[in-house]
Amino acid sequence: MTADSSLDRRFDRALASLRGLSVGDALGSQFFVPAHYPLLKRRELPPGPWQWTDDTEMACSVLAVLVGHDRIDQDALALSFANHHDFDRGYGPAVNRMLRLIREGGDWRELSAALFNGQGSWGNGAAMRIAPLGAWYADDPEQATHQAEISAYTTHQHREAVVGAMAVAAAAALAADPAGPPTPEALLDGVVALVPRSAVGAGLRRARDMLDYGDAGTVAAVLGSGRRTSAHDTVPFALWSAARALGDFERMFWTTAQVGGDVDTTCAIAGGVVASAVHGTPPAEWLRQTEDLPGWVPGGSAV
Repeated sequence: MTADSSLDRRFDRALASLRGLSVGDALGSQFFVPAHYPLLKRRELPPGPWQWTDDTEMACSVLAVLVGHDRIDQDALALSFANHHDFDRGYGPAVNRMLRLIREGGDWRELSAALFNGQGSWGNGAAMRIAPLGAWYADDPEQATHQAEISAYTTHQHREAVVGAMAVAAAAALAADPAGPPTPEALLDGVVALVPRSAVGAGLRRARDMLDYGDAGTVAAVLGSGRRTSAHDTVPFALWSAARALGDFERMFWTTAQVGGDVDTTCAIAGGVVASAVHGTPPAEWLRQTEDLPGWVPGGSAV
């Protein structure tokens, strides 16, 4: 892998990934509106502007902490999540409560570990926000998975949620290789090699075996599409779609969105990975229709 670890290049890659994530998230969220279902079938854009959700808001904190610390500082990340938490962005009830308690002085370690009767959340929230971190560490995919693991624990301590975040970060790091993106097979093989054995890992191996399938609906029926909002029901399909469309954001989006499920999150994950790669930028019109990033994040609307 070509070394390219200067801070400026890391930031540029991560910001590109964040913008792709935000477009996938914001546009994907439009297709929860029943009036837009016919547009999705016809691959037509709904009227803008498109507002992003908690996926993007949390991803902005990931980038802000990387810029401030050049790594994931868990305390800083948990505090950023809590301080920038907008209840109306679509957070789940458990995370809403946890972030409110952190703002009030609660310990994220105790709160995150206590979720779901002490099992921790296995949801897709740690994975949905992490692609920019992978792009940041394009020169070191192993470090990307390590930092993603650290980041996940601030809100998600179940093994599957943690591995889901690791897998997305690994995919974004591999896609952002300055030497050029890998083949679809090499991308998923690389991700599988970087994550522990798990249900997410098993799903990724199935995704690798289904790369030659042309019907995304069939693939989603096997891998899941986030309908249960679990990491292992979300990450394998999102990375299958991303792997097949590196360099073609538009193709990735429609393939991912048309199967339904947790559309904003699957499109945020796949969008962040694809936008990490050379020539993976979203269409200019899609960027214009998407709500600006917040001013508090480096590269946001106030910068």
